[in-house]
Amino acid sequence: MEQVTETRSSRGYFRSSPSTAFDQYLQDIQKLPLIDDPEEERRLARRAQRGDEKAAERLVTANLRFVISYVKKYQGHGLDLSELVAIGNEGLLKAVRKFDPDQGVKFISYAVWWVRQAVLKALAEQTRSVRIPLNQNSQLIRLARAETILAQVLKRDPTEEETSRLLEETPETVRAAKQMSATEVSLDAPIDRSDREASTLGERFAGVDGTEIEELCDYKLMREFIDRVFRKYLSPRERKILYLYYGLEEGSEAMTLEKIGALMGVTRERIRQIRERAFEKLRESPDGRALCGFWAA
Repeated sequence: MEQVTETRSSRGYFRSSPSTAFDQYLQDIQKLPLIDDPEEERRLARRAQRGDEKAAERLVTANLRFVISYVKKYQGHGLDLSELVAIGNEGLLKAVRKFDPDQGVKFISYAVWWVRQAVLKALAEQTRSVRIPLNQNSQLIRLARAETILAQVLKRDPTEEETSRLLEETPETVRAAKQMSATEVSLDAPIDRSDREASTLGERFAGVDGTEIEELCDYKLMREFIDRVFRKYLSPRERKILYLYYGLEEGSEAMTLEKIGALMGVTRERIRQIRERAFEKLRESPDGRALCGFWAA
């Protein structure tokens, strides 16, 4: 088997270059074994978390075929397939390093976001600058975040109706935002707005810090999502404890169980029990599992 070059530079892991080697690469990875046992996947992920490079490599190589099948749809937009595969593999490697196997999410469901992010970021670098009004940019970022959250929950692309419910907007508003994305940003296409990586939008403003815009929209939408999930599955007391525990109350910092108990007039152990009950409710809900994955990212 021909050795595929690994580097740690801008185009790092399993980069198949030169192009004459790419066909051989495509053939070679078909021989790499997959991971069919979920428990084996979790064991490998835990070892990778502890710095086991062999375990990390096993997770990567078992999913190289997925990367190829996923990035094919981005051909024809400035990068050839070998470049897309190399970039997608970088995202896959990053997913291996960040994946938490105890969050109840399959690795491939988690990895797909990192692969997509890597590819879309690279594609954005191929496009030219377009000025977008600030208020419209914020709408596009908010829409992108909502679609990503729902995709994690539903394991598919959300409908306009589903997105509108999360955003508490009408389907017509969501449709108009999508049309704006398709028209006013067409010169920067192809950027998949369902992806969380939207910082490149902010970069297209003259004199505006795109990172700050993205982080602000990210935080706002994330808080909205947390609030909705908590209201849907938790009692007022459970919500209060988690808000205090994670520092989600306005102007507050995260509190210890002891401090929360003192504030609410109960013991530390009682607060811990209520917190664990809330965690269990969230773990058993599809929204909660997506929330855990979103936080982990």
